[in-house]
Amino acid sequence: MEPMKLHNTLSRALEEFRPMEGNDVRMYTCGPTVYDYAHIGNFRAYMFEDILRRYLKYNDFNVTQVMNLTDIDDKTIQRSRENEIPLSEYTKKYIDAFFEDLTDLNVERAEHYPAATAHVPEMIALISRIMEKGYAYQSDDGSVYFNVGKYSNYGKLAHLDMGGLRPGARVANDEYDKENVGDFALWKAWDENDGDVVWDSPWGRGRPGWHIECSAMSMKYLGESFDIHTGGVDNIFPHHENEMAQSQSATGKELARFWLHCEYLIVDGRKMSKSLGNFFTLRDIRQRGYSGREVRYVLIASHYRQSLNFSLAALDAARSALARIDEFCTRLSELAGDDVISDVPEWARTGRESFTVAMDDDLNAARALAALFGIVAAGNRAMDGGGVSPGEAAAALAVLSDIDRVLGFIVDSKTEANDAAMKLVELRTRARSEKNWAEADRVRDELARLGWTVHDTDSGPRLRRKPGGSG
Repeated sequence: MEPMKLHNTLSRALEEFRPMEGNDVRMYTCGPTVYDYAHIGNFRAYMFEDILRRYLKYNDFNVTQVMNLTDIDDKTIQRSRENEIPLSEYTKKYIDAFFEDLTDLNVERAEHYPAATAHVPEMIALISRIMEKGYAYQSDDGSVYFNVGKYSNYGKLAHLDMGGLRPGARVANDEYDKENVGDFALWKAWDENDGDVVWDSPWGRGRPGWHIECSAMSMKYLGESFDIHTGGVDNIFPHHENEMAQSQSATGKELARFWLHCEYLIVDGRKMSKSLGNFFTLRDIRQRGYSGREVRYVLIASHYRQSLNFSLAALDAARSALARIDEFCTRLSELAGDDVISDVPEWARTGRESFTVAMDDDLNAARALAALFGIVAAGNRAMDGGGVSPGEAAAALAVLSDIDRVLGFIVDSKTEANDAAMKLVELRTRARSEKNWAEADRVRDELARLGWTVHDTDSGPRLRRKPGGSG
């Protein structure tokens, strides 16, 4: 089997992926800054990382994933003070909402979700190591800064031109652009804007800078050098550049072998972001009648390194595509019945092979979806011609289930009728047998409200999930 290839931001090239240690893959994912609800643009990155994780497992790798929760930074502190709520209470609301959204989007859970507030001692210890190596210094106000001029490889990840670096220039903010490269804060001395968000340290009272948080937590759970570091393209600079510099200056080791970055989600030609006010949260989308399954489809339907234009029309197209998949799965299920699986039909086998080839090529989801719909089209043609046996239908369903280990939207977790829906079907069947058409219609309408349509067949009523249904 050919190894999968991934685009490494560090080399700007496709490289064959092989784990550093045997079959074990260690992966760090930059998670949410929990000062507000995550928006759909944030979830595009998390969806790409979910597909990566799932495909690594599909290839029988053992994956250990760490996703941090940034609950200490300039924005979380500012918002908690504006709302006059303790930081821990303020961020808990958005952490809980984030996990609810992950569930709705069918995102697999990482093995670890470390919160920055629970790992300040590790951050202090790492800063001390960096200072001992001579790569950081304490300023007059008690803050500790990383000396970018001292670290010769600074700018390697973001491919910066360091010729214009002004010696001694400092950047106190967590986020800044490439025109303002300078020594960045590892430890921020307390000021009145921090309120009670403060810890004791060898350099006085203060709090960690944003960048040191990820370095300390990734090392704790994955070791000083690991396989994959992921994030959005907006993380490349300054966050990942600074993370790489401070980590490698402390350990002398390569922090991550692969650096993978997902492109922006755009709206009307501009990056979706809270600062521009052009963002949708998952709650906004649900209020418009769309499901997490439909959002998931949109977010993974194009290559992760291409900008994705988000629109309601795209969600409508996803709804239609998923309805086509559901109808195909229903046809196969009805044909398969309880039959045992036989040989995989040629159209399903070649479709799965095309899917794998696409995913091996830097997770090319667009081509992978084309392979999936190739299975749907060929399978429908074969069933139309009566050329599919029950055993082959069962085998084709197994292929779809296998592919869905990666895509996570083929088998709708809500398509299995729940107890309430089945009881309603029984009520409707009884009403029809008694020719109580008004009651049968009422029950049918109640099923529709719950997201189901009922189809009367020769073998009895069959429930099907309505497109967009969420019952």
